[in-house]
Amino acid sequence: MISVIILGAGNVATHLFKAFNNAGNIVVNQWYNRNLKPLQPFKNDVEITKDLSQLKNADIYIIAVSDDAISKLSSQLPLENRLVVHTSGSVSLHKLDKKHQRGVLYPLQTFSKNTDLNFKNVPFCIEIEHKSNFNILKALVSSIGSKSYKVNSEQRAALHLAAVFVNNFTNQLYRIGHEITESKSVDFNILKPLIKETANKIDTLTPYLAQTGPAKRNDKKTLKKHLGSLDKDIHKDIYELMTKSIQQTHGKKL
Repeated sequence: MISVIILGAGNVATHLFKAFNNAGNIVVNQWYNRNLKPLQPFKNDVEITKDLSQLKNADIYIIAVSDDAISKLSSQLPLENRLVVHTSGSVSLHKLDKKHQRGVLYPLQTFSKNTDLNFKNVPFCIEIEHKSNFNILKALVSSIGSKSYKVNSEQRAALHLAAVFVNNFTNQLYRIGHEITESKSVDFNILKPLIKETANKIDTLTPYLAQTGPAKRNDKKTLKKHLGSLDKDIHKDIYELMTKSIQQTHGKKL
């Protein structure tokens, strides 16, 4: 049985608790947050606390708070030489207080508190200071059905940056598409099968091979027509920049 304590009450912490609580060989000894209100719905399932001095013993202490709060919280923990990990993609392992056995347990996925998540679709990137801690973190991840990948700091930073492009920026493009359809009273749902098929294609094709569209074809008439149809300057800028990027990748010129 692997015992854990969760510190924080945001999206990642909430999803981790649910997954751990449903796993057969993981026990959540405690859930800490400086404000107990977000934890109240779970008080019958786990011991909750807002007092760091009352933290119990556990195999792993998981800090799942905002990036800016990780360092301070780790220094406040009233324990030494215990395995303490954070869940951030961009924060250095060395931002954790050196009194701990430091590690990173980075779930590379998008988390929304009120959206169900299958952890089979959540790869975890593990970075550790002491090699001996890798196996317990790998076992923890495996217990909730997730795959684990051992990475170093540079690799984790690259993955986090890439994730911003494939998730955050892509979602903003969805939002722009939504604005365009709304402006003409068209149902955005018509685009959802296209969105899903585009994502599904990279299961069998590289992004390079999966690319289609007027920019790749260098269809100048369509490109000009699209630009003329856009009302917002920022949308024009994005369209031109994305077109330029695609054409550079595929050897075309504007």
